[in-house]
Amino acid sequence: MDSEQAMPSTSTTHLTPFKYSNRVLLKTILDRRDGGPELIGQRVLIGGWVKSSKEIMKQPPPPPPVADHGPGHEPEPKSDVSCVEILQSRIPFLRTIVKVLGGSSSNNPLRERLDAMLKPAPPSTAFLKVSDGSCAASLQVLVESSVVPPCQLLHTGTSITVEGVLQQSSVQGKNVIELKVDKVLHIGTVDYSKYPLSKKRVPIDKLRECFHIRARTTTVGSVMRIRSTLTFGAHTFCHNHGFLSVQVPIVTTTDCNGFSENYKVTGLFDKAGQKEEPKAIAEIEGVSLESIKAAAKEKSSLVEELKRTDSNKEALAAAVQDLRKTNELASQLEAREKSKPKTSQKRDNVKSSESSSSSETYLTVSGRLHLESYACALGNVYSFGPRFRADKGESPKHVPEMLMFEVEMAFTQLEEAMNCADDFFKFLCKWVLENCPEDMKFVTERIDRNRIDRLQSVISSSFERISYDEALNILNKVTDTKVETKLQWGAALTEEDLSHLSEEIYKKPVIVYNYPKAAKPFYVRLNDDGKTVAAFDMIVPKIGKLISGSQNEERIHILSTRIKDLGLPREQYEWYLDLRRHGTVKHSGFSLEFDLMVLFATGLTDVRDAIPFPRSYGKANF
Repeated sequence: MDSEQAMPSTSTTHLTPFKYSNRVLLKTILDRRDGGPELIGQRVLIGGWVKSSKEIMKQPPPPPPVADHGPGHEPEPKSDVSCVEILQSRIPFLRTIVKVLGGSSSNNPLRERLDAMLKPAPPSTAFLKVSDGSCAASLQVLVESSVVPPCQLLHTGTSITVEGVLQQSSVQGKNVIELKVDKVLHIGTVDYSKYPLSKKRVPIDKLRECFHIRARTTTVGSVMRIRSTLTFGAHTFCHNHGFLSVQVPIVTTTDCNGFSENYKVTGLFDKAGQKEEPKAIAEIEGVSLESIKAAAKEKSSLVEELKRTDSNKEALAAAVQDLRKTNELASQLEAREKSKPKTSQKRDNVKSSESSSSSETYLTVSGRLHLESYACALGNVYSFGPRFRADKGESPKHVPEMLMFEVEMAFTQLEEAMNCADDFFKFLCKWVLENCPEDMKFVTERIDRNRIDRLQSVISSSFERISYDEALNILNKVTDTKVETKLQWGAALTEEDLSHLSEEIYKKPVIVYNYPKAAKPFYVRLNDDGKTVAAFDMIVPKIGKLISGSQNEERIHILSTRIKDLGLPREQYEWYLDLRRHGTVKHSGFSLEFDLMVLFATGLTDVRDAIPFPRSYGKANF
């Protein structure tokens, strides 16, 4: 009776292999509240990468006693003899050969090497922590030296595919169960001297030097799973509320904001006998040859003025140097203009494709204008994709290429757009807590111990909503030196200003609305006061501006006036004006900077650590 109780009970829970391979994902084993004792006794096949390892030597078993059957008794020959036993039986003979050939000196290197090779290795067990990327936890895997030499498995980063039986953990700790391996199907070795993750702890900023490998770390792996969960959550929110997904173009002839720093798309020409043009370069729009020449003329006049007035030599030297640089830039731009292929050039002389359009084309900074055209047909639409800004500066919150989640709704106004953005943000915070609990627990332990509390606080709190005028009055009363005081009406609110509102004044997310029209894009609806527009920004503690939205101008005469007043090329926006000519309707929407949402959910401080392959100016090596 006692022996029956001591035997492990048969598991009623059967692990199902991944549909498209025969391996079991580790999360199905490890993501269990009780640790998975009901899985003991199951045979599984797993694959993954070694995170850490150790080898424990065993005491060799004593030789079996030899039975004494009396004199003259010949022992029965073994039916099967292993290669090791044969080799060991020949050791005296081999040592005699070495002694004859190499002498009897104890310092003979040949003899020492052969003795080391012939000496049987003591039995040992390799204890491996293996992860397959499906969850934050690692499975303890035991491999006996009789199955495979431990030296092949111990290096961090080694990939393995093994088969064995789940058993109760032999070492007390976090794991309830472990895998006892009896078959090794694959070993992917690493060049340990060059492997960037050979150290136990690599600082997260150092991991930016190996984007292609860093996902194998527990921290980056957790961040990427959280990112994936947020992506699915954003799509789920839109699906639940009847939004349709629309893909907007990345290459466009329209400057969606009207005053953005865009990446201009160019082609590659290779005419016989001529030098090859630079490959698809990104130019910051807004710098023309005419403007450079005009600046050079002004600076030349300044130099002449300084010479006439006998100003100090330092000021004159600085002005001359500035003029020289401006003239050099003008010469470079002029040379590039002259070297451009003429429109009469035959296509036979073009090695690669020309520009995708006869007009200048750019990488899009926003998809909201294109989304608007489908919102005016399908009702409620959204898009998810990369957006580009030609910014040479480096910032922990911005890189040139970032993902945007953009929403556009017909028959709605500013208030409804703010309500939708409020619900969307809270939904994502709740979604990641419910669907990624183990990874959120990990980032709370490793990155920000208050991260889960912050997310829960967002879910339960009501966001503060203040107008631009109210924000200006509040900031002008602040005595903190970090905040620029005495802001004039119409001044742009800096990141420091906005962060102070959410972190110091209200200590929660804040929505600022009704901005001066000069601070927002041309398409935002003009308010009745003629000075402000129906736009809003959602400011989140530790992040800053996370969501920007607006009600868009549906009145064609006002929109046309805004385009004219800002000096924008009207021909770029004729298609956009058509939406007002044919069945115009009030509509609104917003853009969520998805990479900053990942930053907020994880507690990271640099957006480059939240993006799989971040791009920055002059750095796109992967």
